[in-house]
Amino acid sequence: MKQFLLLGYLAAGLSLPTLAQPTKARAAGVASTSTPLAAVFSNYWEEQAKLFPLQATSQGDNRFNNLLPNSNTRAFRESERSLYERYGAQLARIDRSKLAAADQTSYDIFQYEMRTRLEGLKQNTWMIPFTQFSGLQLELAQLGAGTGAQPFKTVADYDNWLARVRQFPVWADTAVADFRQGMRTGVVLPKVLVQKMIPQLEALAMADPTQSVFYGPIKQLPAGFSAADKQRLTTAYQQAISTQLVPTYQKLAAFLKNDYLPAARTSTGIAAVPGGADMYKYAVRYWTTTERTPDQIYQTGQAEVARIKAEMEKVRQQLAFEGDLKALFAFLNTSPQFRPYKTPEDVLNGFRAIQGRVEPGLPRLFGRTPKTPFEIRQTEAFRAASASAQYNRGSADGSRPGIFYVPILDATKYKTPGMESLFLHEAIPGHHFQVSLQQENTALPKFQRFAFYSAFSEGWALYTESLGKELGMYTDPYQYLGALSNEMHRAIRLVVDVGMHAKGLTREQAIQYMLDNEATTEQGATAEIERYMAWPGQALAYKTGQLKIRELRTRYEKQLGAKFSLRAFHDELLLDGAMPLAVLERRMDAWAARQK
Repeated sequence: MKQFLLLGYLAAGLSLPTLAQPTKARAAGVASTSTPLAAVFSNYWEEQAKLFPLQATSQGDNRFNNLLPNSNTRAFRESERSLYERYGAQLARIDRSKLAAADQTSYDIFQYEMRTRLEGLKQNTWMIPFTQFSGLQLELAQLGAGTGAQPFKTVADYDNWLARVRQFPVWADTAVADFRQGMRTGVVLPKVLVQKMIPQLEALAMADPTQSVFYGPIKQLPAGFSAADKQRLTTAYQQAISTQLVPTYQKLAAFLKNDYLPAARTSTGIAAVPGGADMYKYAVRYWTTTERTPDQIYQTGQAEVARIKAEMEKVRQQLAFEGDLKALFAFLNTSPQFRPYKTPEDVLNGFRAIQGRVEPGLPRLFGRTPKTPFEIRQTEAFRAASASAQYNRGSADGSRPGIFYVPILDATKYKTPGMESLFLHEAIPGHHFQVSLQQENTALPKFQRFAFYSAFSEGWALYTESLGKELGMYTDPYQYLGALSNEMHRAIRLVVDVGMHAKGLTREQAIQYMLDNEATTEQGATAEIERYMAWPGQALAYKTGQLKIRELRTRYEKQLGAKFSLRAFHDELLLDGAMPLAVLERRMDAWAARQK
């Protein structure tokens, strides 16, 4: 639940004044921020980078790569509170009406940021410091494997990681203390989630250091290191794994198994814990960046499920498939023709082939494309069982590529329908375009360059799935059916997330609803439903953002007629990076007015 605070820059919907006409400076990569406002943004960025050094590392800021703060303490939360109150007050002293339009957008985003983070600190989510889906216990393994954001190029890089590792046991002890506080107050995870977390931790407590995921950097020691450094680091890493990492992961696993699991709850939704209803309302505002109520979102989800199901029915008729949609879903899940792969590399090559077909059509829809390199990789084994396909951002300077991670538990069971839409969403032109263009725009204040508002970013990625036909995809009806199934998946989320956390829907009922309405397996549906149980509200962001972007596109197509350029619309939408949806709408309305 800590992810409410740490994953992304998000905010609740607030009333905003009308935006003035924006400047062209940012499109040209030229900063135009007023001096007082620039000072607020710059000073804030420096302070928060020290407070959140792991976030800095992921953004390519390597100044704090040796730090691992104990983010579970009350003192740390008070440091956060002080930071947001101070900078919120500094922002309030600046007259927004006298700012250029681009600065007004930055002002509005920053205001959202400060207000929402302060509201988040009022929640009791700190009593659940990690889940089966996210948290430092998993992030540390990704960083320490030697293939993630933590650099392992110099001797100092290797020593920085050792310094980070030495701080992990203290973090873990505090996490246990927070879990225990949750046990005393009833703010606990469901048992089914805890049962998934225990084997994850046990797998990371590999007794043989040389077989540990954390030994990865030693297996790829740079050739230029001296023999003495190689020997010293090899010994130090073996000791760190054996004396710090393994005992800590063992302690966490034993605590969850022996103490926490018996105290975990049998209920499904967050409403079952003390204060849970308010926690969920906050989560909904946080992830959607709107003031829409859970009931409104639930109704939207039901309407979208019905609409997409009707479109699926058209494809079924086109295929002349005998049987209803449920029979067609079963056919997609069981027919060997949709499972052609034998090895993980075959699956990855399938996605690389899709990339080759997508790229020629991109210039028709985008005037600007990212410079950041891009790669497709298999998800690491230690987290694959609970992972979804995902995109990890590259570094702003291009030294680390953006990575599309694909979990492949059994290549022979990997289905082809839906691969095209999945690539469009997670890779190109979805997350890779949006995130990379944002990071590469040095005219933006840094807090804006590296912001992540899920409703915008995930909404954009889901919207790009609908560009498939315009990019020459979905010529195979089964791929189009897979795309519809992927969109249905996001519509279902609105129903089951609100259903579980606000309407008493059980885990089993939510799984069955998913099986009844999309082409998925029981294993896949279970993993997804348990993700929403661990991460209340996050799954609402995708459809909420997609529907807003589609609404804006339709509005401007009608308003502008022949003057509407889809290419220009996409470029403008991505120009200033991720932002709350209310800010986006006002900014894009101003753009449309200028086109007239």
